Amino acid sequence: MQKVILVLAFLIPGVLHAQAPVSKLGSGSLEERLNQLERVMDARNSAQMALLDQMSQLQDEVADLRGKTEEHAYQIEQILQRQREIYQEIDRRLTAQPATQPQPAQVNTSAVDSGTTNYSSNLSENEAYEQAIQLVLRDKRYDAAVPAFESFIKNYPSSTYVPNAHYWLGQLLFAESKYDQAKGHFATVVSEFPDSNKRGDCILKLGIIAQQQNDMKKARELYNQVISEYANSTEAGLARKRLDNL
Repeated sequence: MQKVILVLAFLIPGVLHAQAPVSKLGSGSLEERLNQLERVMDARNSAQMALLDQMSQLQDEVADLRGKTEEHAYQIEQILQRQREIYQEIDRRLTAQPATQPQPAQVNTSAVDSGTTNYSSNLSENEAYEQAIQLVLRDKRYDAAVPAFESFIKNYPSSTYVPNAHYWLGQLLFAESKYDQAKGHFATVVSEFPDSNKRGDCILKLGIIAQQQNDMKKARELYNQVISEYANSTEAGLARKRLDNL
């Protein structure tokens, strides 16, 4: 658009100040020459108006294209965001099944093997955790998922799924802006389950909660902890961005 306006800016003064060729005025009477001059001026004015109309039309077209570009960019960002959410849900769903712990010989070991991680050999435990997970990922019943995870932790306090259950409770409560309750679950993962693959995200969430509660000093400490302990992770990248915006 700037290039178009620049070109027109050079053209218009030339048209406005162009001198009517003397040869076109002819050699008739004064009245005839004035009539010729008037026709030349009318033609020049018409050319100027046409040029201005073209410039206005070009400006409108550029504005329309800019609007469409911004709209398309927004739509693309929405699609990418939804894809990221889907990928995160898939990743969380897959990584939510930790490796089985050694089981006594008399315990039924008919675990489901996914190739990289195994379900717990306690089928009722698996079913309870699976039900809670599906309330989040499949059914989107977040209000029902909270008591489901709470019940799971109460009924299976020694389960290998407990850190993930605390993580999901933190996420669900965080989404409802129940920051104090969410903070308790995230802090549990950080302090009691150092090997959890959710720990880095839990520290990040604790930093976000501190920032939401205007405790910027604590937020900086937590963001720096993420960067220090999980330097090459996605969580560290997010922590750096938040530090830059503090």
